[in-house]
Amino acid sequence: MDLPHHPFRFGVQASSAPDADTWADTARRAEDLGYSVLSVAEHHRDQFATTPAMMAAAAATTTLRVGSIVYCNDLHHPAMLAKEAATVDLLSDGRLELGIGAGWMPEDYTQSGLEMQSAGVRIERLAEAVHVIKALMGPDPVHFAGDHYRIDGLVGTPRPVQSPRPPLFLGGGGRRMLGLAGAEADIVGLNIDMRSGRIGTESGPSATAIATTEKVRWIAEAAGDRFAAIELQVRVELATVTDDPIGLAAALGPAFGLTADEALSSPHALAGPVGQIVEMCEQRRQQYGISYVTVPVEAMEEMAPVVAALAGH
Repeated sequence: MDLPHHPFRFGVQASSAPDADTWADTARRAEDLGYSVLSVAEHHRDQFATTPAMMAAAAATTTLRVGSIVYCNDLHHPAMLAKEAATVDLLSDGRLELGIGAGWMPEDYTQSGLEMQSAGVRIERLAEAVHVIKALMGPDPVHFAGDHYRIDGLVGTPRPVQSPRPPLFLGGGGRRMLGLAGAEADIVGLNIDMRSGRIGTESGPSATAIATTEKVRWIAEAAGDRFAAIELQVRVELATVTDDPIGLAAALGPAFGLTADEALSSPHALAGPVGQIVEMCEQRRQQYGISYVTVPVEAMEEMAPVVAALAGH
């Protein structure tokens, strides 16, 4: 299996700020430090709404890309989401990366009175939404009749700047979701398996090196000839510069059901001196094809020397 080999790029994931100036400063700082993307998640908890937060970040910067990691498909109709995405892409002069997910957090459903159906149904609905959104990014009227959505002669407007559309980001931790991602996405996120609805001892074992190798194989099988063109992304849950990575992993690993060695070798962790973290990133690109690394905003400054060493290489 020939793995993708793309230049490194780094993203920052942020969800909120106390005011508009602080949010704009965060976006500009990410741009100044060499990060490629500022991404925003979508949940009902205390955080910004995804679309206006992305647009504000884009308005405050000139080259920084903005991304949704990820919109919850069940909270949107795909026709409206396609219009929002195209609008952001147009108004940001072609800097959007459109990430969509099937939904995984139970509170997003229970707190808004929505039924959280089985993962299979949610992924089927997402697959239809992806079809609709891609079609509406094209020039022709869209006709679609699925089990979950019906579109009758709708023309997608406005036109996005990027051609044929903004890059599509899909991610997951299970085989079915990663199969859809491999078949349809431009960027595929290698996630922890979140079927339990939380990050903890139930989900931790899916973050190991062995589990990641299997996930990459699932993506490759679904992608076929287009696998080399896919950009593989990972969100790092633990990102810190430290002279004692083993001690840190030993202290934190059990909370995720992992040994210290498993935690340190997981692609979802970057801990150690700067030089060692740089080597980790290079080794993981060689081993898994991962070239796009997203860190929490809290680690943005700490990881800046790693970004400076690797971004674009």
